[in-house]
Amino acid sequence: MGKLTRRGLLLGGGAVAGYLAGRGWAPGLAPRDGIAALGGELAGPTLLNDASLLSATPIHSHIRPAARGEALVEVFRAELAAARAAGRPVNVGAARHSMGGQAIPRDGQAITVDDAWIDPDPVTQTYRVNGGARWSQVIAALDAIGFSPAVMQSNHDFGVAATFSVNAHGWPVPYGPMGATVRSLRMVLPDGSLVTASRTENAELFRLAMGGYGLIGLIVDMELDMVPNRRLAPAFAVMPAGDFPSAFLQAVNDPGIPMAYGRLNVARGSLFEEAMLVTYSPTADQSDLPAATGSGLMAHLASYIYRAQVGREALKDLRWWVESGLYPRLAGESTRNSLMNEPVVTLDDRNPSRVDILHEYFVPPAAFDGFLQACRAVIPDAFVEFLNVTLRYVGADPDSVLAHSPTPRIAAVMSFTQEMTRRAEADHRRMTQALIERIVALGGTYYLPYRPHATQAQFLAAYPRAGEFAAAKRALDPALTLRNNLWDTYLERS
Repeated sequence: MGKLTRRGLLLGGGAVAGYLAGRGWAPGLAPRDGIAALGGELAGPTLLNDASLLSATPIHSHIRPAARGEALVEVFRAELAAARAAGRPVNVGAARHSMGGQAIPRDGQAITVDDAWIDPDPVTQTYRVNGGARWSQVIAALDAIGFSPAVMQSNHDFGVAATFSVNAHGWPVPYGPMGATVRSLRMVLPDGSLVTASRTENAELFRLAMGGYGLIGLIVDMELDMVPNRRLAPAFAVMPAGDFPSAFLQAVNDPGIPMAYGRLNVARGSLFEEAMLVTYSPTADQSDLPAATGSGLMAHLASYIYRAQVGREALKDLRWWVESGLYPRLAGESTRNSLMNEPVVTLDDRNPSRVDILHEYFVPPAAFDGFLQACRAVIPDAFVEFLNVTLRYVGADPDSVLAHSPTPRIAAVMSFTQEMTRRAEADHRRMTQALIERIVALGGTYYLPYRPHATQAQFLAAYPRAGEFAAAKRALDPALTLRNNLWDTYLERS
């Protein structure tokens, strides 16, 4: 089966040789002597953090119920009743991979759901799953019967309900967010009532909960679409970055291409001058599909060259040459499930003094040139280090009230690494606000699960229905029992 995994390609191949070569370039990072660190322990009762390592927040309690179905309903009801009586907030999470406390209730009751139950139906090509199941567990269950989740996040560690709640998307095409593949869900509302919501039943609750960051109800279980698992072969095309949107849309609209993504070069001196389009098409032979595999050895080795880029611009050029020139000659076939079966730990930075921070921007294809220009104007002067960008397609989302892609978009998923210091955080905030200002002016939006660096005005410009969402939330939950940092920072003032 495939000689190289997709994760290996994303991280940069030729890892061992490239890493050894890269050690010859001295890092160009500013010294940290005398600079105070962020993210240390806070005084308080119980603390909960997220993937940013910068969101340590005091909470009252944290439970991890191993329950499903009606048992989970009763757990949710008990937690909500206790919280209402004490005037405390509640929030439910899974992997807690957000980066600004979006799944943390300050001074409240946190619930982490991590029990798995998956019931597929090959006849209807749907599966039922409890909200706490992880995508790795979904892949394992569906792979055994020849199916695959229609859409999931790009890593398999995350919870299914959490993916719906943050309105996440994947890289299968031509789908919108993962919520586009959800048929129905059951959730416990703030008053303890259990409801079923879909596009035809309690439709307004469905639209609020999709991308509602757990502020509408606590999801018990869901029914989602699945598709046949298939053996796929990759194809690669390198082009000027300005040519990418038309090539990408042509691939997205090709029914013979079920998966596609893009890349851009990230070296400061030639930032976003070149793009690479990667597409996957079914092979002629679809017999005897192997079981889904995880990260290969190359993916783990390639992570070293990914990390060696920090402070080494020449190594970023080397990485792009390997990815756009060498990899297309080596990449092989893989199943759809194997392509999506990757843990986020592959990207671990292994450096306690630094942290990776994600951005994501959703840009109308016609505004892509403006997006490139905005990034070239803002990113090269930033103190933070730019490591990677992946381009994905997101179909129009007509459902969610807090929609990031009300029209078809090219999503740019960016990875930066920063010191865990006040100077780095301040500069990152400055850079993020500058990017958001330019991208919103182009008709684009930014993604909400990451650092809360946007201004209130930028939030409202990117999400013009925020006031409608906040009003509906208050009507449903007048005591504001379901709360998190997204509400406290932005929505409460909307």
